[in-house]
Amino acid sequence: MNHILIIDDDTELCELLSEYLEGQGYAVHAVHHGVQGADEALAGDYVLVVLDVMLPGMDGFDVLRKIRESSRLPVIMLTARGDDIDRIVGLELGADDYLPKPFNPRELVARIRAIQRRAETSQPSAVDASAELTVGDVTLCPASRLVKQAAESVELTSVEFNLLHVLMLHAGEVVNRETLVEEVLGRRLSAYDRSIDVHVSALRKKLGHSDGSTERIRTVRGVGYLYAKPEDAS
Repeated sequence: MNHILIIDDDTELCELLSEYLEGQGYAVHAVHHGVQGADEALAGDYVLVVLDVMLPGMDGFDVLRKIRESSRLPVIMLTARGDDIDRIVGLELGADDYLPKPFNPRELVARIRAIQRRAETSQPSAVDASAELTVGDVTLCPASRLVKQAAESVELTSVEFNLLHVLMLHAGEVVNRETLVEEVLGRRLSAYDRSIDVHVSALRKKLGHSDGSTERIRTVRGVGYLYAKPEDAS
């Protein structure tokens, strides 16, 4: 059975989510303290963590940092509605997705299943998606889920890996934001959803420029993003 960990100090919400998720076939364990939640996430056998930002002992961002030090366990952050800063920080720290409070439990289940589908396929859907890719100084291997830049390993979250995979598969071509959200996040693009843009920003920081000065992942305003081939650097 799929085990999910909820880290939230709102006991009533945890009870509600536990009851709903168990009705959907998940086993749920709830922890109401940040430090204990981080320890449980790393010690337990969970497929996903639902993590609130506001927690006693250690806030959700620090919990996420601790998890990401040694694990790629999928994490969905719960943020205050309208608080864009919390969402951006959570995604930059390696959260797979976020959900603003209050939310419909059905939406949470949809996000969980989207993340699980990505994990099960281990790659975006595309022609020759299992083949190793090399564009310039970056090599991506779908089978091992490894990325190397100039022979040095690059640590990416699951979402960042899938995003890079899609962009490299279409290197030299513009990929629109709707396609990226559907293939990488497993859902449709909604109004004011900037998640994919934050993940692109994180990739840029980790990979740097293609030749020290040229943008590796270019923004095409109003459309999407383009992963530049070396011959397109000029």
